[in-house]
Amino acid sequence: MIKRIIFGLVIGIAAMTTNAQSQVPYAELNNGLKMPRFGIGTFNVPGDSIMADAITFALKNGYRHIDTAHAYRIERGVGQGIKDSGVPREDIWLTSKIWPTEYGEGKTLKAIDEMLERLGVDYIDLLYVHQPIGDWRGAWRDMEKAVKAGKIRALGISNFDAADSLYNAVIEFAKIKPAVFQIECHPYAQRLEWRKRADADNIQVECWFPLGGAMSNGALFKDPTIMKIAEAHDKTPAQIILRWHIQEGLSAIPGATDHGYITENINIFDFELTPEEMEAMRSLNKEQRFFNMSLEDKQKYLLNMKIED
Repeated sequence: MIKRIIFGLVIGIAAMTTNAQSQVPYAELNNGLKMPRFGIGTFNVPGDSIMADAITFALKNGYRHIDTAHAYRIERGVGQGIKDSGVPREDIWLTSKIWPTEYGEGKTLKAIDEMLERLGVDYIDLLYVHQPIGDWRGAWRDMEKAVKAGKIRALGISNFDAADSLYNAVIEFAKIKPAVFQIECHPYAQRLEWRKRADADNIQVECWFPLGGAMSNGALFKDPTIMKIAEAHDKTPAQIILRWHIQEGLSAIPGATDHGYITENINIFDFELTPEEMEAMRSLNKEQRFFNMSLEDKQKYLLNMKIED
């Protein structure tokens, strides 16, 4: 009897994993590649061992998209988690980001090789310029060379919403156009104008802080509208928010290391928000960002921020 119960639990967990994985929608990027629109973020994780455990658990439970960065200092943990999961590398969409101190033609190619070594992989699916400061043009030229060499599959821009001129500049400069545009985006800051521009340029929008991030102090989770919708579906506020992202056509990468939260976040593919609920979610927009570092401060502080290996 006990064996049958344990077997049933194992089968149930396996079915849940397969179901979640099979329902994650994909975006077809402007270079023809298909990217899972849901994944796990890795910002602010305290150490490689914790990161490895979270990545292993996530991949074993249906996640196939990982977003990381050199600046997070846990790329080795990400790589170890991929190995420990047993999931084939070709089934995983792996994203990372180059830091401004690594920008520059010749310099960025070296940084990409070092990134591949830290991650323990032969290629990266998507590589971002992390911040729109410093010699991002030189970095972009090297990133294009890395694409041609088969080390990178797609290129993206992160935080290029700091100024219209920056976004326009990279669009005009790039020979290989950005495939993904990563910005802070959630129900309180829906970034409508930026989404419209990205759509016109055939660029997928990916959202960091999709749940508001730690700086929000859980504001979105306490919103009465979101709480009411969550109660109607017997879901958590986080699941309602992530479901909204998916139905809006966005890509979301919520960060988590707790196994419970990792499981909660991906369990959003067994229900849909109604048209009325989607309108209620859209009505929450007030373009209120929770991270508000100015471009001037980024230039002042981040250019001097050395990332140790």
